[in-house]
Amino acid sequence: ATPLTSYYDDVEARRAPALVRELLAGRSIALVSDAGTPGISDPGFHLVRAAIEAGVTVEPVPGPSAVAAALSVSGLPTDRFVFEGFLPAKAGRRRQRLEELQREERTLVFYEAPHRIAATLADLRDLFGERTACVLREVTKMHETIARGSLAELAERGEQFARGEVTLVV
Repeated sequence: ATPLTSYYDDVEARRAPALVRELLAGRSIALVSDAGTPGISDPGFHLVRAAIEAGVTVEPVPGPSAVAAALSVSGLPTDRFVFEGFLPAKAGRRRQRLEELQREERTLVFYEAPHRIAATLADLRDLFGERTACVLREVTKMHETIARGSLAELAERGEQFARGEVTLVV
């Protein structure tokens, strides 16, 4: 009986004002995601910002996060890390962004589309050399896969990760 409103990337900015009006009218709203954490490479930013600007209290409720899950099992340093979200979809822009990150010493965390993971791993191998990485596919789900190794080793297996949601830790 709880009313639901779909809230995805293409409608987020348009629907946020109406939802804030609901909040200002005294109603409670829960922003949830079917996988992941709202606002972390998922819709939510526009609504949270609009609610804050309207003086509405915004409270977090801990939930699943592929970033935290991936870091916790990667075997890579977790004391300092950078979350890059999704890399650019176009190959040239992706390589350009990775070139900008080459000297980054902190652990890097990316989300990647399954149809691009093989190319991204190949780019990382070419640009980052023998750094260690971890590829997590379908984290916390039935078909979860975790692979660790050098970027060269993982790039050789890139097509194996071409299904589901992919998180990459370097």
